[in-house]
Amino acid sequence: MTEIFGREGDDAPASPRSPGTRPRSPLSGPRPAGRVSVRQLARAVLLGIVAVLALAFQPPDASAREGRQLAAAGAQTSAQAPYPRTAVRAAHPPQPREAAAPERTGAQGEDQFPVLLGSAAGVLLLVAGGAALVGWRLRRQTGGVRPAEMRRKYDHHDAVLHAVREGVLILGSDGRLLLANDEARRLLELPADAERCPVADLGLEPQLSALLASGRAATDEVLLAGDRLLAVNVRPTAPSGRPAGTVVTLRDTRELRALAGRAGVAQERLKLIYDAGLRIGTTLDVGRTAEELAEVAVPRFADVVTVELLEPVLRGDEPTVGANAELQRMAVKGVPEETAIYRVGEVIRHVPGTPMATGLASGRPVLVGDLPTSDAWRQQDPDGTQRVLDSGIRSLITTPLQARGVVLGLANYWRSGASGTFEEEDLAFAEELTARAAVAVDNARRYTREHTTAVTLQRSLLPQTLPEQSALAVAHRYLPAHAGVGGDWFDVIPLPGARVALVVGDVVGHGLHAAATMGRLRTAVHNFSALDLPPDELLNHLDELVTHIDTDEARAAGLGTGADPGTGTGTGTGTGGRGVLDGAGTGAGGREGDPAGVPGHLGRTGITGATCLYAIYDPVTGRVTLATAGHPAPAVIGPAGSVSFPEVPVSPPLGLGGSVPVETAELTLSEGSRLVLYTDGLVENRDRDIATGLELLRTALAAGADRTPEETCTAVLDAMLPAHPSDDIALMVARTQLLDPTRVAEWEVPSDPAAVAPVRAACLRMLESWGLAAIDFTTELILSELITNAIRYGAQPIRVRLLYDRALICEVSDGTSASPHLRRAATTDEGGRGLFLVAQFAHRWGTRYTPGGKVIWTEQSLDGDRPEPGPDATEDVLDQWDDVPAL
Repeated sequence: MTEIFGREGDDAPASPRSPGTRPRSPLSGPRPAGRVSVRQLARAVLLGIVAVLALAFQPPDASAREGRQLAAAGAQTSAQAPYPRTAVRAAHPPQPREAAAPERTGAQGEDQFPVLLGSAAGVLLLVAGGAALVGWRLRRQTGGVRPAEMRRKYDHHDAVLHAVREGVLILGSDGRLLLANDEARRLLELPADAERCPVADLGLEPQLSALLASGRAATDEVLLAGDRLLAVNVRPTAPSGRPAGTVVTLRDTRELRALAGRAGVAQERLKLIYDAGLRIGTTLDVGRTAEELAEVAVPRFADVVTVELLEPVLRGDEPTVGANAELQRMAVKGVPEETAIYRVGEVIRHVPGTPMATGLASGRPVLVGDLPTSDAWRQQDPDGTQRVLDSGIRSLITTPLQARGVVLGLANYWRSGASGTFEEEDLAFAEELTARAAVAVDNARRYTREHTTAVTLQRSLLPQTLPEQSALAVAHRYLPAHAGVGGDWFDVIPLPGARVALVVGDVVGHGLHAAATMGRLRTAVHNFSALDLPPDELLNHLDELVTHIDTDEARAAGLGTGADPGTGTGTGTGTGGRGVLDGAGTGAGGREGDPAGVPGHLGRTGITGATCLYAIYDPVTGRVTLATAGHPAPAVIGPAGSVSFPEVPVSPPLGLGGSVPVETAELTLSEGSRLVLYTDGLVENRDRDIATGLELLRTALAAGADRTPEETCTAVLDAMLPAHPSDDIALMVARTQLLDPTRVAEWEVPSDPAAVAPVRAACLRMLESWGLAAIDFTTELILSELITNAIRYGAQPIRVRLLYDRALICEVSDGTSASPHLRRAATTDEGGRGLFLVAQFAHRWGTRYTPGGKVIWTEQSLDGDRPEPGPDATEDVLDQWDDVPAL
């Protein structure tokens, strides 16, 4: 703190600063006149103490007045002269010491004591006043900062001044250089004695010297200094109580450009990472995700990018890396695919020791800075690698695609000589970029597994092959949504009497739950169809079933979330939406430790909102009876190509109908007409409303009048299928065919047992005309039993109808709804064996109810084959038969 608390010799002229030493503070300078130092104050205090002691030990013969004068003179001199002791001696030269006086009396001591006390008080006052004066001067000069704080600030500012990478100059108001830090000396090549010199004498460039001498403010003015271009900033400064000056900062523009370049590279890479997060993983397809990684990295990070994935990843399985791991190339970007060593789709096995094999085994990126000198890289394919070198590629970073600790494949980044080689600092960026892509690939892989499982389940629940029948020529298409399989389904169900039922339905939602629900509904429709119910009754039963399923689902969800099991209500997530699996394999709101990793109520959200259309076509009359529960009505293409959408009564979706009955509609179609059934995914999506979709469907169907059902399906999908379907699409086209009238025979039967023989004889003659004499015996037996039962137990009208289709169909109808039941007759029973005999000789038989009664029908194979006999042989049945009517 010499600059503030001056020491001896501080008034000497400042010596030139030698290199490597700290510059003198700009606060240093000649001390002001009358400046009081701490050392002078200490001297004055000591001299005052000496004067008091001198009075105390004065010889006895000295007078009191001389003592007081000596004390006052000593005190006055000590405050004025720098050397008080000498001054006292000069003012009062020593007197010759007289002989020792007799011992002072007590009265003399008492006379000198007040003088002693007064002298001491004067000295103390003098010391206090001097201390106050020094403190005031110090506060004035330092702005109230304490000496210790002043020293700390000086050391801090001095250290910062010499540590910064900017040149700093401080100029006085007279244009002299007061201070230059080490960086300024380096940039301007200042001499060692530059401080205290005028700016004009420093040997600077004229423009720079003129700017520094002018004192005007400047901001980032680029001026020449030797072989450097400096960015110069000038700011005036006026310290408190001191003359104004100037502060100048200097920076080499080349270093600024290099710093700006590094900052630009860092900014570009941050932007690339941001873009990668937006552009990679836009789809849940592993192949497309690999292509997106290559597209993002070229050319902003590499000139060429290739991506390979392990084979199990493509199937959705979790891969394991082994010595002979097979990878499939998924993307090549930056060069034509035909020039690459391996093309997209080819399988690669990397040789051990190559950078790719090393990266796969270690899970860490590998840098090959100079490919021409890398023998390990050439081991994979000497000829292919030479072609790569000939194309200009010079460096490589191979980075494993790794997510959740599992290696999924490799991303290889290549640079040519023109772009510069990869450096060590590029490894971290390549690893970060690849890690983001790996997460997207892993998500796509896991989705692929779930999607494959759901599709497999759904396709197993859909019809694998359509049944053989003669009434309709049917073609169908089913396309699952890209976002996941849904609950769309279709079906073709043969019915008795050569009729065929067409079914198409949709379950709201996607995934395994929707697919499983679809399977339940399809099975229910098959079961209800076996009862040969009309469409409206079938949909009413299906609606009731869905309501029960929804109730069970809500109750199960309530049990899973702590709700009242009696009401199925609760506050958990089980009743509101499908659960979501977290990374640990547990579901939101689920229980840990579930064997399958999924809580019991996950996905149990009910199936309210399912729709269904059920239609029955009769090839004998050409009539279609249909009903719909919330499903779009079908389209009808006439034989001439006209397209219409018939009016069908609208009913609520399944599970919402309640007490609202389902209504039916009947259409009579000409032979060759086409009935088009579809789900809403075909005509409606997020970019197209249903009205626009129906108009497009009308246009697509009207384009070809003579198309087959297969050609119609293809044309409709080509015209209407969106690029990325958000919902399942089920399409079914059925062309109607009529049964030849010559193959239909019908008779009225009076209620008289004697009428059995004539009707039976007429039926046998018809069989003979059809060339079915091989089955006349079994047919005669079946007709005898059915007609006899109708006469005995039924009511008029009684009719018999034979249909010659893929099988011989015998139908006997009457006006009662009482249904016969097959049972085993006891040995004492007189009857009850007729239906048992019919069941033995017919391939199929059953009962169908009509508005006016019932129909008992049988089907027989045309080749005369009989079904395998039951537990009792036919002979045993005939032995027990005691009520066979006369033939």
